[in-house]
Amino acid sequence: MGDDTAVYDDDFCLDNGLVGEALTVPSANPKNFHQAISDTAAMPRLDLWAKLFVPDGPGPFPVVIMVPGSLGLQPHNLAHSATITDAGIAACALDPFGPRDVDSTVDNQIQYSFAASAWDVLATAEVLASRPEIDATRIGAQGHSRGGAAVLNAASVHLAAAATAPKLVGVYAAYPWSGHQFLNPAVGGIRVRAIIGDLDDWCSPTQVQAHIQAMRVAGGDATVRIVGGAHHSFDRTAPLEYMPEATVAPHAPIVYIADDGAFILPTSDHPDPSLVDLDGFLYAAKAGYGVRGAHLAGTPNLAPVFVEDMTLFWTSVMAQKTT
Repeated sequence: MGDDTAVYDDDFCLDNGLVGEALTVPSANPKNFHQAISDTAAMPRLDLWAKLFVPDGPGPFPVVIMVPGSLGLQPHNLAHSATITDAGIAACALDPFGPRDVDSTVDNQIQYSFAASAWDVLATAEVLASRPEIDATRIGAQGHSRGGAAVLNAASVHLAAAATAPKLVGVYAAYPWSGHQFLNPAVGGIRVRAIIGDLDDWCSPTQVQAHIQAMRVAGGDATVRIVGGAHHSFDRTAPLEYMPEATVAPHAPIVYIADDGAFILPTSDHPDPSLVDLDGFLYAAKAGYGVRGAHLAGTPNLAPVFVEDMTLFWTSVMAQKTT
């Protein structure tokens, strides 16, 4: 699991000294969004790991679920968790990889489905809502890269209707992959924020803009920020890194999702419940959109821009306590 293994040591603490509590999250492995939405009982079940960090003082506290990208939980994810807890908001770091025996999805994104990634978010929200130290009316989710796709999809009213989780109040999608989008992208009252660099060569800023605009047209409170001069994962302070093993298709057409979860390939008008993630990726490869290699980080001076944007979003969302 790489850098995420230490998070589950009993003595692990954030940089601000907070020690977390290990949680078990009953989740699932749907093969696609159609199974998650329209055949929920058929989903194979599995338990995930998470660690909950709660600020000092009296609760109950709002909470943000932290969903990592294709490299699993990384130091920057945990640094953001510390920042969030410093703001008086609990943070729950989720490990979607360990129980699935996945080390990385950088060169193979179909080791488990994007529908499963979104379901993980809702399953974690359900567990957190039962905790006495957590305010069940103020649960949000923040995802990075693949995790950004997870939180955007978890905000869908169609997926939420299939789950028993409490409604999320906000999602913050950091440089998300928006290659899957619901035809009807309604998110109800969830506040949505996406942020991505204009030099991102893993995920398409144009797709993200279109995704957020579609949510806004559907009545959602959704905004996007494009950060000039920023690469993928620009919230990391590491030097620019090229990963030749990365398998990406940032300029491929969008694969849409019908209300019942069935995929619609770019060359078709018809939803097909049998299609899975692989079908969309094969289409992109055969059409010539597949690319090997992409860049990470490289703009340490822009990391504070990310932290400021993230903190302003969560403090604003969580200040609006509901009854």
